[in-house]
Amino acid sequence: MPQRPRLPPAIWALGFVSLLMDVSSELIHSLLPVFMFTALGASALTIGLIEGAAEATALIVKVFSGVLSDYFGRRKPLAVLGYGLGALSKPLFALASGVGFVVAARLIDRVGKGIRGAPRDALVADIAPASVRGAAFGLRQALDTVGAFFGPLLAIALMLLWANDFRAVFWVAVLPAALSVALLAFGVREPERPRGEKRSNPIRRDNLRRLPSTYWWVVVIGAVFTLARFSEAFLVLRAAEGGLHIAWTPLVLVGMNLVYALAAYPFGKLSDTVGHGRLLALGLVVLVAADALLAAGTHWATLSAGIALWGLHLGITQGLLARMVADAAPVELRGTAYGFFNLASGIAMLIASALAGLLWDRLGAGTTFAAGAAFSTAALAVLVLRPAPPQGAQSIR
Repeated sequence: MPQRPRLPPAIWALGFVSLLMDVSSELIHSLLPVFMFTALGASALTIGLIEGAAEATALIVKVFSGVLSDYFGRRKPLAVLGYGLGALSKPLFALASGVGFVVAARLIDRVGKGIRGAPRDALVADIAPASVRGAAFGLRQALDTVGAFFGPLLAIALMLLWANDFRAVFWVAVLPAALSVALLAFGVREPERPRGEKRSNPIRRDNLRRLPSTYWWVVVIGAVFTLARFSEAFLVLRAAEGGLHIAWTPLVLVGMNLVYALAAYPFGKLSDTVGHGRLLALGLVVLVAADALLAAGTHWATLSAGIALWGLHLGITQGLLARMVADAAPVELRGTAYGFFNLASGIAMLIASALAGLLWDRLGAGTTFAAGAAFSTAALAVLVLRPAPPQGAQSIR
């Protein structure tokens, strides 16, 4: 049996780029809901709208960056620009004196994420051999998530050290963000494109028709998954409601992202050999269980189990969905394919987070998570009952 190829060094470098930026982002985001709620007086609905709008902005911007990366045949310059905007946004959180300032900083940060997201995912797909593409996306996601739990751990240590000084902690986030941009700029080399390749507008009707029905099913499934899973900010608020001290609230994202990081690579590798539909269904069953536990109460054991299952759901599904887009789309339209996939997911994220915040304010946290379980069950039904792709289309497996 021939040996499977190893993952290229550039995949590892892209993983560490994500790790550093996530240390920076989660250092801030793990404290931001509590900062807005306690220091700035924002309501749960306001937080939900801000989080939903921010994440939706990132996902929608990916459409344009993905299309541009296909049109110019270059992924890295857009990725550097996106990570650079993310780094430039970090000082604004420390300077924020009101909710409006936070909104501006959050949107700039998420625009940067949107610009880099689709080109970076397309770059991973371009660099990784097809036989290990699931492992490549799983590794990048795992390293990204390692950063996502180191950031909150650092936030806890600094909050305890500096007596809950939010702004001082936010300033520390500038350094890993700057290192992330430097590593991408100098440590990742983009594969050469064939010379003389004719440029074509990726969103022309005849080009979009080349995206098969299987790809559009992945778009629908991704949007339904996002609708079933609102912002993680509500996990932090749920723990705070249960009596967790402000300085320790980042532990919520530490626990979630630890499980996420441990699950992402094994399940990404598993997707190279196991049916994708089965893994997606498993991810939804896990999310239903997570929502049910989080709806049940605020005892530390119940919350911990729910948060861990939430992270496991992400580990099972997020790298897998990215791999499914790469498998279904033509090589020269990968950036565009990731862009439209994330446009649909962005709209779903905005709706889900706004609805979660409204339910929280009107009916309480338990109802919010019960509704999440109901949406997850509906998503599972969509996945199970979807019609098979037409003959000749690449199978979702």
